[in-house]
Amino acid sequence: MVWHSMIDNRTDKGPAVRMDHSLPSQLPPLDTLRAFEAAARLGSFSAAAEGLNLTHGAISRQVAKLERWLGLKLFQREARGVKLTPDGDRLYVSTREAFALIGAYSDRWTEPRGSAVVRLSALPSVSSRWLMPRLAELEGSDLRILFSVDHRQVDLQEEGIDLALRCGRGEVPGRVSLQLFEEWCYPVASPELAKTIGSGDAKRLLKFPLIHDSSATGWRAWFAEQGLDYRPATHDRRFEDYGLVLDAAACGLGIALARPPLAQRDLDAGRVVAVDRRIARNSVSYWLDRPPGKLRPAAAQLAARLAAEAGVAPAALATFIDSD
Repeated sequence: MVWHSMIDNRTDKGPAVRMDHSLPSQLPPLDTLRAFEAAARLGSFSAAAEGLNLTHGAISRQVAKLERWLGLKLFQREARGVKLTPDGDRLYVSTREAFALIGAYSDRWTEPRGSAVVRLSALPSVSSRWLMPRLAELEGSDLRILFSVDHRQVDLQEEGIDLALRCGRGEVPGRVSLQLFEEWCYPVASPELAKTIGSGDAKRLLKFPLIHDSSATGWRAWFAEQGLDYRPATHDRRFEDYGLVLDAAACGLGIALARPPLAQRDLDAGRVVAVDRRIARNSVSYWLDRPPGKLRPAAAQLAARLAAEAGVAPAALATFIDSD
C-alpha cells in the first residue's frame, strides 16, 4: 500500500506522524464562515448584515478576518455589491454544504432576524430584575429584543451588539454612553432576620454576615455615609450576581443592600425588608452604551424606550442617539 511504502522509505527512524486536519484548531472561526456564507449567498455585505442582524462593518470585519486566516481573497468589491472570486466560489460551495448538513441534524433554536431585531447586551441581574418586568412594553408590537447576557465588557462592534446595559463608574472609551440611573442603597434582610437585628446604630449590622455581589464598594459607601470604615469580615458572603445576593438575603443568610430599582420586586413582595432606612449613593450607576456611528432605527427606538423607563431627559437622549 502507498502508506506503508511511505513509512518503509523514510530515512529517519522516528515514529510516523499524521496531521489530523479534523482538529477544531484547523477550522476557521465559525462566525467568520457564517458572515461569509450570508454575503456570498446574498451578494451584498449590507444584505448579509440585515439578514444576520449585524452591522455592515461587522460583516466586513468578519470576512476580512476569514481572508487573513485562509490567505485568500474571497470577494471582489463591485459598485452594487460583491462578487465571489474563484477561491471564494469554491469555499462557498463547501460552506453551504457543511451548513446544510449541520442544519439537517441540528434541533437548535433559530435566532430571530430582521431589521426590527435589536441585539442588547446586559448583566444577568439587570436582565432579570429590570428588563424582564418591562420587556413587553419595551418591545411593543414593532421590536424584538435579542439578549446577550454576559458579565464581560464585550467589543460591541465585534460582537454585533446594538446596545449594552452596564453597571459602572463612567463612560467607556470607544463607546457612546448615556447614564440611565443611579442607585441609592440601604440594608435589607429577610423578615425573620430583620426582627433579630432590630433598630439602633449602624455598627450593629457588623455582627451579622453582610452579603456582597462582585465587590464591597456598595457596603463601603453605605458605612462611610454613617461615619464608619467598613472592611469585609470572614463571616460575610459574596455572590457574583446581584440576583443571588437578594436570594441569599431572602433565605436569611445575612444582610444585603437594596439597590433600587433592581430590588424593587423583592421589596414589594416582602421577600426582604429594610433593617435600616438610612441611604447612601452607590459609586457605580447604570449606563446605556452603543458603538460609535449611526444607530439603526430599531436600536434608536429601543434606546428611547429604555431612556423613558429610566426617566432620562430628552436632551441627553438626543445627544446619545445623534453622536457619532
